[in-house]
Amino acid sequence: MVTATLQGFPYVSERVEIGGHGMAYVDVGSGPPVLHVHGNPTWSFYYRRLLAALPPLGLRAIAPDHIGMGRSDKPADADYPYTLARRVSDLTAFVESLRLDQPLSLVVHDWGGAIALAWAVDHVEQVDKMVLLNTGAFPLPPGKAMPWSLRAARLPVLGDLAVRRLNAFSLGALALGSGRMLLPAEARAGLLAPYDSPEHRTAVLRFVQDIPLQPGHPAYAVLERTEQRLPLLEDVPTQVFWGMKDPVFDATVLDHLLTLLPRAEVHRYADAGHYVLEDAADRIVPQVARFLAPA
Repeated sequence: MVTATLQGFPYVSERVEIGGHGMAYVDVGSGPPVLHVHGNPTWSFYYRRLLAALPPLGLRAIAPDHIGMGRSDKPADADYPYTLARRVSDLTAFVESLRLDQPLSLVVHDWGGAIALAWAVDHVEQVDKMVLLNTGAFPLPPGKAMPWSLRAARLPVLGDLAVRRLNAFSLGALALGSGRMLLPAEARAGLLAPYDSPEHRTAVLRFVQDIPLQPGHPAYAVLERTEQRLPLLEDVPTQVFWGMKDPVFDATVLDHLLTLLPRAEVHRYADAGHYVLEDAADRIVPQVARFLAPA
């Protein structure tokens, strides 16, 4: 069980029912809302430094945990579909449940981009600013192959054994996802905390399996539609922070993203990996704070 006493994460999560399941979220501060949407295999803990930095500026920092992740309910496969389309539906319901009808800013990472930007392209008038961290919201671009580690994790028997039984995906992300040799103990403990048993790792596995490699995959249509509509967000002020050592969201993915959002302000970090907000927080957080601060 994830407690409220994790080092560096002193937040007690609130809960709202979304589609019959409890979704946990951190909600701190008041003022214009900033919605932080995490990816896989992380949770709201990943945004702890922004959750601390933004409220003193007069911002309301909100960070939900996707169903099956973090402190949210972790239903079995029979009780929840674990698809991208459902994730987008969940986020839409979450925004409506919290009545976030004033313009909000988005901070997204990994799958959080695919989920939140799919919502954003249909709610352009509700989006104030965007911060994108090693993410994508489109099918794999031309010239980009799926890394061997993700392919192995998707294999029917091996994937279940490695990802759910042995927690190899979450453990591997701590090493392959960072530009450092080893993330600090606080980060390692916090990122792993919700995924302490095979039953609690179902969402981690399903996210990996939901990566579409061809048009027939259910998630492909969602990503394709988002990609087609992303230019609708071109005029939204956007910052991009990218760890260039990311083996998945690499320079090819970044370049493709920038063809869709060419006005974005881009910051590249040669020494950072996929967990860019862990590797370069001291450089990123102050810039994000200045960018999102109310005028």
